[in-house]
Amino acid sequence: MSDNGLAQATDKMRASGVSDAAIEVFSHYYRQLESGATGLIREDTIEPLTAPPMLDDVEISEEAAREAMSRTAIIKLNGGLGTSMGLDKAKNLLEVRDGKTFLDIIVQQVLAAREHHGARVPLLLMNSFRTQEDTLAALEKYPELAVEGLPLDFVQNQEPKLLADDLTPAEWPADPTLEWCPPGHGDLYTALLGSGVLDKLLEQGFRYASVSNGDNLGAAPDARVAGWFAASGAPYAAELCVRTVNDRKGGHLAIRKADGQLVLRDTAQCAEEEMDFFTDEHRHPFFHTNNLWLDLQVVRDTLVERRGVLGLPLIRNEKTVDPADASSPKVIQIESAMGAAIEVFGGATAICVGRDRFLPVKTTNELLLLRSDLYELDDQGHLVAQATTPAIKLDKPYKLVQDFSRLIPEAPSLRQASSLTVNGEVSFGRDVSVVGDVTVNAKAPATIADGTVLDGVVDLDA
Repeated sequence: MSDNGLAQATDKMRASGVSDAAIEVFSHYYRQLESGATGLIREDTIEPLTAPPMLDDVEISEEAAREAMSRTAIIKLNGGLGTSMGLDKAKNLLEVRDGKTFLDIIVQQVLAAREHHGARVPLLLMNSFRTQEDTLAALEKYPELAVEGLPLDFVQNQEPKLLADDLTPAEWPADPTLEWCPPGHGDLYTALLGSGVLDKLLEQGFRYASVSNGDNLGAAPDARVAGWFAASGAPYAAELCVRTVNDRKGGHLAIRKADGQLVLRDTAQCAEEEMDFFTDEHRHPFFHTNNLWLDLQVVRDTLVERRGVLGLPLIRNEKTVDPADASSPKVIQIESAMGAAIEVFGGATAICVGRDRFLPVKTTNELLLLRSDLYELDDQGHLVAQATTPAIKLDKPYKLVQDFSRLIPEAPSLRQASSLTVNGEVSFGRDVSVVGDVTVNAKAPATIADGTVLDGVVDLDA
């Protein structure tokens, strides 16, 4: 039954023009999936990583940093639509603050790095088949961004969603595009090779790549980290941050007992009964930021040697074929994480960086932080924190961006806030300030007047 399913899936991929390398990788994971592989990493097979190098302890000369930066390309993941936040186009086209989108700020950061270091610093976006058109249209206002001999983007591969009951390709005539999914950001390596971009970067003299999520504006081009990576001689490195009680869901690195190799364990790779270990910030004190550094020559050599299949751990992602319709058929999406490549390269390493290198926006809670006065955007596109980050917890009415923007058209002042929790549907007026720990309760839709100072527990139904 599954042999037939694999044949149907690969035929569908070839008919849609998917590259041979991507089909080979898909087939590799399909065989794992049919054998019952789960991709789980058990706690008794790993040791916590407790003492990575710290960026604060690194000494890199300005000359070495500049030289490393001149050989570094910036790659941003831009394949996500932000559907969990109610978006239907590239998430990085969402306005963050000061009238600028994620993409605008990323471009600002890259252009500033070029000017500061006197280096070419190319920007390449890994788009998906859903984000490429809108994104390239948005970049037309930056004609100076292109670097001769290099494209502005490359497109990650696509693969069929598989019906959970028999592993055959799902069919959804109501919207055939929903029959397809990206293979996770672990496809980065296959897409770099298959698109020809990896060879073009090497031909143009670029040896290193700094790779990060497009919605993490903290991961700006950084010559100091580039200099450290170049000096390390490592083929691959990951940036880590110190874990707090608010970082329990993020993946972490660990040391595999069998061979001492660093490995990445994401939430989906932890058994449910072992989540207490996974979420213990004292047992696993550093989290993985998904900011990566690659030696492009080593990546190419390894991919060629393995015929495009790095062999990253499988991630089995269970969904419905239409994410917005819970009654639609259950499917399995075969995925992998780009950060899992740390176990492929002998000598791979990691470094602990400051929290300013990790400013992701996965929910409207985090979007509120970036839109508030807690940050200021400097002329190099860096978001500079003006105070300690408060904990934000907005209720369900704020989950979608369009509702969030309607209810909070102007972010309240958060510089004096320790935490803000909103229960219910509350519309915020202008010039509202949050002081200390604040909880706002509303059983029915309510409004906070312009100029209000929120302090303590505020019951709007009283």
